[in-house]
Amino acid sequence: MHKIMSKKKIAEDIYKIVLEAPAVAAKRKAGQFVVLRPEETSERIPLTIFDSDAGKGTITIIVQVVGKTTKKIALLEEGETLLDVAGPLGNPTHIERKGNIAVVGGGVGTAVAYPVAKAFREAGNDVIGIIGARTKELVILEDEMKAITSELLITTDDGSYGRKGFVTDALKEVIRKITVAEVLAVGPVPMMKAVCNLTKQHNIRTMVSLNPIMVDGTGMCGACRVTVAGKTRFTCVDGPEFDGHEVDFDELTKRLKGYSDMEKHYIGHKGCNLENKV
Repeated sequence: MHKIMSKKKIAEDIYKIVLEAPAVAAKRKAGQFVVLRPEETSERIPLTIFDSDAGKGTITIIVQVVGKTTKKIALLEEGETLLDVAGPLGNPTHIERKGNIAVVGGGVGTAVAYPVAKAFREAGNDVIGIIGARTKELVILEDEMKAITSELLITTDDGSYGRKGFVTDALKEVIRKITVAEVLAVGPVPMMKAVCNLTKQHNIRTMVSLNPIMVDGTGMCGACRVTVAGKTRFTCVDGPEFDGHEVDFDELTKRLKGYSDMEKHYIGHKGCNLENKV
């Protein structure tokens, strides 16, 4: 059992949760994730480790309510527990001093971008952050990103906060001003694909952190397979980060829709309103 030490709503249906998980906190590195199960009958879902405190034995995760299991987690209160927290899983980000690093987060992808940006900064790199969302209300982790970047650019689709436009618009501006050694992009598949199309024109190495459908997190089930450079790779053990210029984003998009009808059915039937505690 893993106790919820704190829980804070940071945007509509998005929560920052600190969990008691000393074994994970002791070994976790930037870019890794955990697989959670709130109760015995729940599905197992992967979530990035946003931060950790080895001294306190805690990890921090960001949870967005999109379906049944994430809703169950969001309904839990401080002091209550999750049944399983398995990890750290996946390969940590390869961190070294490279120069100017641009870290791009779209929506909840900012929660994945943050620990990598922080690790690059601690390694002596100059980190430029770019985060985007549809509207002002969905911009998350702004203060946290400001604290570990030399510059933070914010975009919203509707122009309600920051600059109107997409993260690619801000990235174009950064590329025009400085020499970017590497880009990390995390967020919706169309966003990551657009970033990679842009950086490929400039021959800038670009890594993406993928979050396909995942079941066991150990490479046994094959549910998280993706095609990279024409070869089948398993995100849970070969990733979650891959060279974005080699990822088959069209195939990934199709695979991500595998359970969309079931998710829509649950959300439509039960609703994601947390007042509906069913």
